[in-house]
Amino acid sequence: MRPVHIAPFVLLALLGTGCARSASVEPSPTGGVSCTYDVTGAAATQVDPPQSEHVPDEGTVQFALAFSGGKVTVTMDRANAPCAVNSFESLVQQNYFADTACHRLVDSGDFLLQCGDPTGTGNGGPGYTFPDELTGRETYPEGTVAMANAGPNTNGSQFFLVYRDSDLPAEYTILGTFDDEGRQVVEGIASQGQDGSFSDGSGRPNADAEILSVTAG
Repeated sequence: MRPVHIAPFVLLALLGTGCARSASVEPSPTGGVSCTYDVTGAAATQVDPPQSEHVPDEGTVQFALAFSGGKVTVTMDRANAPCAVNSFESLVQQNYFADTACHRLVDSGDFLLQCGDPTGTGNGGPGYTFPDELTGRETYPEGTVAMANAGPNTNGSQFFLVYRDSDLPAEYTILGTFDDEGRQVVEGIASQGQDGSFSDGSGRPNADAEILSVTAG
């Protein structure tokens, strides 16, 4: 997944209420929206695709990402990206992210930590994809959480945490934000650098960047 201008499989991406959404989001006659999740093949960890009907598109939901260095609390806005938030929530409920290593650190130009692939290679996903939820006006200041992708409409399970303001193109669906305490945790990981193992100069974090668990609320 591509986040940034990084090789394939870098970042996967937000949408605003009242703004144009992708074709994956349609009003549901009985409340919420309908989403499209396309099965694509083998999953890094076997999970069921999310429910696709009556998906909530109002309110916020919080998730706590537990790293060995501390907790990153993420607040996701259902109105901005209901299908992406619905997918993330489903994966959390199925323990998809537990004991997974964040596999890519970008610490020059753009500043982000990319996670969400149980294989730790940057090539793994949940066995389904879903379209972008974008307005074309997205920005990525510090504290942003967004989906990584391998090109338009290829969202899966990978996401990234922006720990300093980044000038990314508006190509990544924004899930929400994370708090300053969490930013310090990510900064702590970033401060130890990365191994430069990717062709674009980014690499695997030198520090322990494993997500031990993700819990809702």
